[in-house]
Amino acid sequence: KMASSSAPWIGSAYLFLQSTCKTIVLPSLYESSQKKPCVFKALKLALEESTDSRNGVDILKVHCSHPHLIVQLKFCKQENCRRFLQSYREGALQESLQKNLKFSLAMTTVPLEMELKAGNEHLDNMLKDEDRCLECIYREKPDRLRDEEITELEACLESLIIHRSVSNNTAVNDCASLNAPSLPCPSQGSSLSQPVAFIFQGQQFANRMLTPDDHQKFAKLVSKKWKQVGRSLQKNCRALRDPVIDNLALEYDREGLYEQAYQLLLRFIQSEGKKATIARLIAALEENSLISLAEELLGLHSNED
Repeated sequence: KMASSSAPWIGSAYLFLQSTCKTIVLPSLYESSQKKPCVFKALKLALEESTDSRNGVDILKVHCSHPHLIVQLKFCKQENCRRFLQSYREGALQESLQKNLKFSLAMTTVPLEMELKAGNEHLDNMLKDEDRCLECIYREKPDRLRDEEITELEACLESLIIHRSVSNNTAVNDCASLNAPSLPCPSQGSSLSQPVAFIFQGQQFANRMLTPDDHQKFAKLVSKKWKQVGRSLQKNCRALRDPVIDNLALEYDREGLYEQAYQLLLRFIQSEGKKATIARLIAALEENSLISLAEELLGLHSNED
């Protein structure tokens, strides 16, 4: 009834979380670049335990709406959703999340209140009617793809080979390891804390925000490859998503390549703010074999001109 044999069972719900301890404010912890990976890891592990599956439920986005942390969930199989509902109803999910937050944040306890919603329906009021809950979740199709920030946090977790054993309380690794410099996060543009240094051609360079001089050199020297660089940057920059780059090409066609490239990097800087770093631009240049331009920006060329 809820899905045809040819269509997969997909539904969505929102999990509202609030700490009952006045000194623990979950949205503030999640907004902290240092604590965010710890909170996310606890969420991820608790959801895995609730469905007995690594892929039983997806996190699409985490919203900070004080005093609540709101987690948008996506379910791809009815049986996974059913296991989640049972875990939620029996309090196992709450217990698991409190335990994982406690270890991840190195706190004595993290008491929680939880609420589950699907659209306008408060599922807590109908938990005993599991089929009705499933129907409500199934009706709410996900309205977004997974947020970029969640993708990057997932990648960071994947890079830490997690060996979990609930019985001996090793479900969550030491949170400090998530912020270790050796952590191979997916991009320099991660929403996590920015690296203080990066490697280019075997040399270490200090990471920094892009300067007006970088901006002008890029626009002057990148030439026809500005679009390719833009598409490399767009992987972690919403402001450069298609068709923005094509629109820039049309809008500044008369002004020429310099202005097109200048406007591209301007969009990047305005959108990313402090995260618009030289490391991200150098990575995009390397990806497009613009080594000479990267060297120019890093001051490796002599001032012959």
